[in-house]
Amino acid sequence: MRVDLFDFALPQDRIALRPAAPRDAARLLTVTADGLGDRIMRDLPQLLRAGDLLVFNDTRVIPAQLQGMRGDARIGATLHKREGPRTWRAFLRNAKRVKIDDHIDFGAGVAAIALEKDEQGAVLLHFEGEEPVELLLERAGVMPLPPYIASRRPTDGRDLDDYQTMFAREAGAVAAPTAALHFTPELMASLAAAGISHETLTLHVGAGTFLPVKADDTADHRMHAEWGRIDAATAARLNDVRAAGGRVIAVGTTSLRLIESATGEDGLIRPFEGDTSIFITPGYVFHGVDGLITNFHLPRSTLFMLVSALMGRKRMLAAYDHAVASGYRFYSYGDGSLLLP
Repeated sequence: MRVDLFDFALPQDRIALRPAAPRDAARLLTVTADGLGDRIMRDLPQLLRAGDLLVFNDTRVIPAQLQGMRGDARIGATLHKREGPRTWRAFLRNAKRVKIDDHIDFGAGVAAIALEKDEQGAVLLHFEGEEPVELLLERAGVMPLPPYIASRRPTDGRDLDDYQTMFAREAGAVAAPTAALHFTPELMASLAAAGISHETLTLHVGAGTFLPVKADDTADHRMHAEWGRIDAATAARLNDVRAAGGRVIAVGTTSLRLIESATGEDGLIRPFEGDTSIFITPGYVFHGVDGLITNFHLPRSTLFMLVSALMGRKRMLAAYDHAVASGYRFYSYGDGSLLLP
């Protein structure tokens, strides 16, 4: 499909620079076969059914953004995907100044060597020394805010908490699964009281999630890979819920992509561990999820293509037009939507 079919106008003042406070006070646009509805996240227990199950991503964002020097050249690095105990793929700013085997000094006793470059422009960095890379990042790294926020304000202390979900447990993401930022212990208690359960899986979100689609046709876009895991007990639980007539509703596109990667055409969700580069566009047949809670996505992005596959492109363009006209806040710190096909 033509990528320009997924374009829409978005005023810059609709991009949220801070999350709603409290988190569950964010607005919620419902999109169903019956039309659109304007609610807030706290209404979610009334919008779902007893027996439904929400699936959250328990990945934890690491301080994956680094500033360093290669000689007299200033180099910025955003880690993208872990490849080994001491090696990460990273997107570099001023990458033309970095050659294979170059040494980059990130300060605070943290340094890395550039081992190779891949087709997507990422550089494989090997961190020197014997300390765990996690400790090195704690010393030299900062929280990797999305570029559409970082270009408008600096990262600060509030982001250390704001950009983690209440489910964050497994360290390894370089971007938050932002749909889950809206959930609070109070909202989870209300959902449980309404008979709505939840499970977690792990998908370490990479910086590739922010890469623009440069191709003119979706068939020519190469999707980035991310590592994920669904254990056997979680897969069995999701299957049991669906067999009993409940709905499995992914919280975030990361949860959805991993569930779909683990589900066969027979509709059974199986244990999964490894990389997934699934690219979901209109025409895709969903096998493992029955709905999605997600934030509002960029024009022409793979994530807007995903929600268009779930709900229909024209319906989602109309929903986004409504969201813009109604003052909804967009992107990572913005409002949410409940999509029930």
